[in-house]
Amino acid sequence: MVVKRTLQGLLESWLFRGKILIVFGARQVGKTTLVKAILEAHQAKDGYYNCEVPSVLDLLTSKEPAQYHKNFGHHKILVLDEAQNVPGIGLILKVMADSMPELQVIATGSSSFELAQKTSEPLTGRALGFTLYPFSYVELQQLYRPVEMKAQLATWLTLGTYPEITLAGKNVAQVLLDDLANKYLFKDILIFENLRRADVLRKLLQLLAFQIGNEVSFQELANTLKVNVRTIARYIDLLEKAFIVFRLAPFSRNLRKEITKKNKIYFYDLGIRNSVIQQFQPLELRPDKGALWENYLIVERLKYLSIKQIKPNHYFWRTHDGQEIDYLEERNGQLFAYEFKWKTKRKKIPATFAKAYPDATMQWVDLDNFDGFLG
Repeated sequence: MVVKRTLQGLLESWLFRGKILIVFGARQVGKTTLVKAILEAHQAKDGYYNCEVPSVLDLLTSKEPAQYHKNFGHHKILVLDEAQNVPGIGLILKVMADSMPELQVIATGSSSFELAQKTSEPLTGRALGFTLYPFSYVELQQLYRPVEMKAQLATWLTLGTYPEITLAGKNVAQVLLDDLANKYLFKDILIFENLRRADVLRKLLQLLAFQIGNEVSFQELANTLKVNVRTIARYIDLLEKAFIVFRLAPFSRNLRKEITKKNKIYFYDLGIRNSVIQQFQPLELRPDKGALWENYLIVERLKYLSIKQIKPNHYFWRTHDGQEIDYLEERNGQLFAYEFKWKTKRKKIPATFAKAYPDATMQWVDLDNFDGFLG
């Protein structure tokens, strides 16, 4: 079954409005399928170009507008897939935007640090960026009836929701997931950043995988891996830009008791996380079930907010004496606090938080009501 991505509708709403559309996302997350679906919906299938193919790169070597008109002027929508492979892509897209305003260009990139770096300055005011994630909870409702969704949670918390893996079924999912993690996970980082210590990057990711839900000390990671803190900070930044992990910062209004320095780090896909540390045991037997649930709810919330074009500030909250709240959103000056439990046994707002932020709202999210939190 083909799953229609929710991002498709948002992208189509921006077609032919004078903006180059750039779709970022990890490899194998479905960017090619998405852009081909858009082309097909607009009878423009011949507008697809894979920028990993040498002959396509040859078509883009010239910086002359006349050559672009000759090569691409017959299209109404032009897709440049994996555009980070094109030398000087930022200037090329700028020339296209200025000289061919009637042409709708869509560029995709698995490497946000490469494509964004090359396009940010040349395309100021000319482009809009979007992120495609693995399948969301909302998208997976196309595959399952409402009564089946909850039963699938254990699978998604173990194997993640990358499209090929989700659609393949449990029997081959783990094999495909390990292949994805080993072949594609670091491809863009290693190619574009020319890292000499790929072993450190992999060991760092394993350490982060064991620490989801906990504050992460860059100094402790550096000591464990026998590198300096700057290297740890750089590698984590690269892992973020490759859509492997993301950070959650601590929230504080400078109260003396609040933690203000250490971040939490989560994975965009739990299948990747579990593959990195080779832990695929049944959910009911896992001591990290609570951390997996927390990671799942936060990343699914990010997917929901992204497609709704809602951009709050995201935090966690914790004090030095152990009072904590899993997740905070700050929207228009209002605080919304969320506590995640597999099953909520008691509801109690931490006293320090209630006193410091009396206007904040608090919600407990568990197995009985999580679907409302995810849209």
